[in-house]
Amino acid sequence: QVQVVESGGGLVQAGGSLRLSCAASGGTLGNYAMAWFRQAPGKEREFVVAISGSGRYSYYGGPVKGRFTISRDNAKNTVYLQMNNLKPEDTAVYYCASNAHRVEVLLTSETDYDTWGQGTQVTVST
Repeated sequence: QVQVVESGGGLVQAGGSLRLSCAASGGTLGNYAMAWFRQAPGKEREFVVAISGSGRYSYYGGPVKGRFTISRDNAKNTVYLQMNNLKPEDTAVYYCASNAHRVEVLLTSETDYDTWGQGTQVTVST
């Protein structure tokens, strides 16, 4: 089973950008659909975006559509989340997750994902 580690979080002003990375080990990344979720203080974990194992398909949650872009480099075993025009409401811990069972299907429920990273904090100030 692949293991994933997120990085790239930090503090940024509203309107700024960050790029998160999710590095995978212990498996071939192309065999996994991947997703980003986030959890703000006092709130439930929220789906952000998913990408198929091939990278051909992606699906974005409503709040981030048009501002965030997911990509993957299977040769580098890494998934990226480019976040532009960040807003204070984007403040959360961002988690990377993998799904080995339905690799070309875009799933949005956290229960569909098998492996999770420890998360990386993103804080957007006004």
